[in-house]
Amino acid sequence: MSYTAQEIMDYCREEEVQFIRLAFCDAYGTQKNISIRPAELRRAFEQGIGFDASAVRGFANESRSDLLLFPDPSTLSVLPWRAENGSVVRMFCSICKPNGQTFECDTRSLLKKAIDEAKAEGLEFSFGSELEFYLFKRDVNDEPTTEPYDKAGYMDIAPDDKGENIRRQICLTLERMGISTESSHHEEGPGQNEIDFHYADALRAADEAMAFRSVVKTVAHENGLYADFSPKPLADKPGNGYHINLSVKNDEHHVKLPAVIAGILTYIKDMTVFLDPTEDSYRRFGINKAPKYISWSSENRSQLVRIPAAAGEYRRAELRSPDPTANPYLAFTLLIYAGLYGYKNGLYLPPVSDIDLLSADSTVTEGYEKLPQTLSEAKRFARESSFIKEHLPKRIIDIYCG
Repeated sequence: MSYTAQEIMDYCREEEVQFIRLAFCDAYGTQKNISIRPAELRRAFEQGIGFDASAVRGFANESRSDLLLFPDPSTLSVLPWRAENGSVVRMFCSICKPNGQTFECDTRSLLKKAIDEAKAEGLEFSFGSELEFYLFKRDVNDEPTTEPYDKAGYMDIAPDDKGENIRRQICLTLERMGISTESSHHEEGPGQNEIDFHYADALRAADEAMAFRSVVKTVAHENGLYADFSPKPLADKPGNGYHINLSVKNDEHHVKLPAVIAGILTYIKDMTVFLDPTEDSYRRFGINKAPKYISWSSENRSQLVRIPAAAGEYRRAELRSPDPTANPYLAFTLLIYAGLYGYKNGLYLPPVSDIDLLSADSTVTEGYEKLPQTLSEAKRFARESSFIKEHLPKRIIDIYCG
């Protein structure tokens, strides 16, 4: 729901809000925040709230470390777990330099720019997130262990699935924050869980993915557990994926999905370091349904892109290579630009791959291009990519590829 700055100030006064969290993320997508009191809200909206960016990962520049946060009133959300003595609310922010220019490492603003360029072409992108995470026990000192909360498997039920109540609490907390979830279940790994989101416009979907990770970690901690979103928490068990569902329509609501997906397949190697930014990210590929080859299908989950059978507004594509360490703002930004490239150039999808590439013979798979197999290889593709240089600031590229 869209609110004005004045409506936010009125709401905080009427509901006796005690603290306002101004949320943003570093270049890698880790959420940060500053808390202010209601008396500072008008200044936040009109002049911004300053902070020292020199210690924020990816922001450091000792000579020019002052930046300003400007809250987006449309992102107001009550934090349900902070209601003991007056409520606490959160808003996501844009980051600006003191001269009013947008900070180049503000990835949320990069996504807003991509959305505007898509709209200029008459296209609207929507995204839905499927995020996997492990629940681990904590030791007597409240430190995380690598002992899974349960030993259940894919879509098992209680009592084997001990995460059922945790997922329910997460979903209900998100609902109280105005975020709708679609489904939840136990995943293949012991203690591994997945919660899926309804489709939303690109900016809202990225905001919700950011909020989701915060809620999961908070609810897990309240239950004496640790939520691990890393791509390969246990060496011999399935990794955590971040499956991104996307759809696109033009002003006449005609789906333009095939050309968009063709554009994404064209540039997937160039953008992989931003979708899978850690060394462990590449230990997932080719194992437990995580893709290894650049391919698409409508039938199985060994492919990089899956296009499930559906028609009209329900037509979507699922990109299966990203993991939860990805910054959703950067991920959606690059997917939009790659999709626009495919759409504007009338690209066609390569032949469909309705086979299980993870178990196929090498005589079959040798004809397929592979995703980057290491972080260093992914960095090289990004550094050498004209597509990446066109759409991301040099500073972001240096942060990821240095």
